[in-house]
Amino acid sequence: MKVKKIPQRMCVGCQEMRNKRDMVRVVRTPEGEVLIDKTGKKSGRGAYVCMDAACIGRARKEKRLEKALEKAIGDELYQNLLLVIEK
Repeated sequence: MKVKKIPQRMCVGCQEMRNKRDMVRVVRTPEGEVLIDKTGKKSGRGAYVCMDAACIGRARKEKRLEKALEKAIGDELYQNLLLVIEK
């Protein structure tokens, strides 16, 4: 029997490779919006963050999400990310 490969992605906060399902995707759509992509299937440029408040804080402090998505990100998105990981 074949072993199914588990997709890995790098967290922009801690720079560690983790399972894709254990992370939250933030996407910049072709229209220029920056959204949290819970499904992981929206079209656009994506960046992944661990479901950890420390990783989100580090990504915010060092503006890593902004660099990865090449777009300015407001405080509201970071607050929404923290709400998503609490659930």
